[in-house]
Amino acid sequence: MTNTLTGSTPSVARMFTDRVAASGPHEAFRLPAAGGTWESVTWQATGDRVTTLAAGLLALGLEPGERVAIVSGTRIEWVLADLAVMCAGGATTTVYPSTIADDVAYILSDSDSRVVVAEDATQLAKLREHRAELPNLHTVVLIDGEPDGDDQDWVIGLDELARRGGKLLAETPAAVTERIATITPDALATLIYTSGTTGRSKGVRLTHAAWAYQGETLSSERVLRPDDVQYLWLPLAHAFGKVLLTAQLAIGFATAIDGRVDRIVDNLAVVRPTFMGAAPRIFEKVYARIVSTVAAEGGVKAKLFGWAIGVGRKVSEAKLAGRSVSPVLAAQHRVADALVLRKIRDRFGGRIRFFVSGSAALAPDLARWFHAVGLLILEGYGMTECAAGASVNRPDNFRLGTVGLPLPGTEIRIAADGEVLMRSPSVMTGYHQLPEATAGALDDDWLATGDIGELDADGFLRITDRKKDLFKTSGGKYVAPQPIEGKLLALCPYVSQAIVHGGDRNFCSALIALDPEAIRSWAAGQGMADRPYTEIIGSDAVRALVQGYLDQLNARLNRWETIKKFVLLERELTIEDGELTPSLKIRRKKVEEANRDRLDALYAS
Repeated sequence: MTNTLTGSTPSVARMFTDRVAASGPHEAFRLPAAGGTWESVTWQATGDRVTTLAAGLLALGLEPGERVAIVSGTRIEWVLADLAVMCAGGATTTVYPSTIADDVAYILSDSDSRVVVAEDATQLAKLREHRAELPNLHTVVLIDGEPDGDDQDWVIGLDELARRGGKLLAETPAAVTERIATITPDALATLIYTSGTTGRSKGVRLTHAAWAYQGETLSSERVLRPDDVQYLWLPLAHAFGKVLLTAQLAIGFATAIDGRVDRIVDNLAVVRPTFMGAAPRIFEKVYARIVSTVAAEGGVKAKLFGWAIGVGRKVSEAKLAGRSVSPVLAAQHRVADALVLRKIRDRFGGRIRFFVSGSAALAPDLARWFHAVGLLILEGYGMTECAAGASVNRPDNFRLGTVGLPLPGTEIRIAADGEVLMRSPSVMTGYHQLPEATAGALDDDWLATGDIGELDADGFLRITDRKKDLFKTSGGKYVAPQPIEGKLLALCPYVSQAIVHGGDRNFCSALIALDPEAIRSWAAGQGMADRPYTEIIGSDAVRALVQGYLDQLNARLNRWETIKKFVLLERELTIEDGELTPSLKIRRKKVEEANRDRLDALYAS
């Protein structure tokens, strides 16, 4: 991969310093400030801070290739620390801040991380709990707060790291530049641990060349522009968030960064970004909130909303089919847009060119609803093992329900059993310290993804399910649960999570968790506002509501896929209870096992 800025094969550290040189006075990041305002940081200021922090890591004795872990939510300090690690020749170990203490200790031990950048006292407490098991961890750098007396032998603040870096640079001004010059494209840049849906997380080894390929390929596609503004909230411990940062280095657009999920909608209205990456759960939540709120209000407003969405759908269908929009429909659309559709777009700032959806399957019906509103969601596909990106829809060449065409330089083929195989410059070098798992995943440079999919006549990839999630009913029929679950989430604004069950059973059933806020809003309109939540979801009215949506869903499914019975869970699934991974993927087997008696009861009769 050739860096278009330098004409040479880059490391990510070199990409960063080249970007600082090319875009120094321009805005790099936009950060939340006091009073709901935002402040800008230039590329030059970012470069200065990263260089100082990288020098601080050198002062701590960081050697080339040694790991530095970051245990923090999405914030500018995460970005600065990650860039500093790479500029110091180290490799970043990413850890979700929601990871429990035992798993944090496992990741730090398995990666042999020597330094940890920890967000706050909560993360420090996890490290303190397992300090005796981490003999090679010699320094913790605290982003928020200062070490107390008990921790001063191994904990320093971020400003103290910068102070030590400044001292080193005063003595050896070229220390960081010289270290960057030694970094080769095949050097380890990142260790990202898989979500662990079926067992212990595995460390994925990704090189500088893998990330450089992703960034420069996205640049060459010209989908993103230097004048774009990204809103970034995605967890940076996840490859999806990390690849968007690499694209920023290659292209030079500005990024507004704030990892607080509850602030996304409010922040979008202020930042007014032109694009945003997100997981499907965000789109599901927004859709559910809008639809359930309008339904609860009822009356003329609900009828107007339904009419406007219907008009938007007709225009969307015409555009997707390549047909012209009739003058009458165009006139109706102008009214619908002014009264309803534009107001929905304004909630996202009014300037969105497109969203990019990744990390899980997006229900096609949901993508079509947003398209009807005038918001384009471009679904892409990849995995940690290929540095996040393998294929993506483009704004001028997309098909809803697919994950687009392969990136230039990436090959995709379908195995005899339907598994998606890929070969790409961004594929991992292997799983950390797991040669057998590596051999099982890589065969002659082809990565076995574990996903089931198909390529259409034009090369667009469609993912149908995870290979390990497919199950066979006792009648011998194979069922792919994820598409069914996605259709239900897109259809019913009150469903938060769903697991379709039926392996070796004579019909399919489902475990369903409802969105507490949405269902309370609905219940208020049914005269149940003062009832406890458990009483609401246990009511006949709620079961009838859910059954109505399941009836609609079943009408779209093959007979053997239909949901005959269901269990309403008393709460949403959570990371804390081990039911979700830190990246919000459902641990199916764990949830099914925890509800085994209830599932068995569905089949008892």
